Amino acid sequence: MNALLLVAHGSRRPQSNHEVLLLTQKLKNHCSQQYPIIHGAFLELADPTIPDGIQQCIADGATTVVVLPYFLNSGSHVTQDVPAIIETAQSTYPMIEIKLAQHLGASEMMIELLISSANQAM
Repeated sequence: MNALLLVAHGSRRPQSNHEVLLLTQKLKNHCSQQYPIIHGAFLELADPTIPDGIQQCIADGATTVVVLPYFLNSGSHVTQDVPAIIETAQSTYPMIEIKLAQHLGASEMMIELLISSANQAM
């Protein structure tokens, strides 16, 4: 069974973390056919952590977990920290396929999203 784990940085500001969890709920409402299991997790400063999120996906029955980094740029969190966490999780759960999706900022749809957002301000 496929799972999607939306991963954000995490913030000391609770409202920011809550926004990520609301986005996770919106994902559940839009892609539950493709991803019957959807959770959110944070790199730091908030819970659940990425390892906890992966574990929750597996506890819910996931056989494949797609980790989707909700980051705009390919900084060290995207290029080093998140992949290292996934590598550790993969060794902990060798029977589970854990895949890392491109970070949000690398999406081909980003240009259209930016233009659409700018157009809404007009």
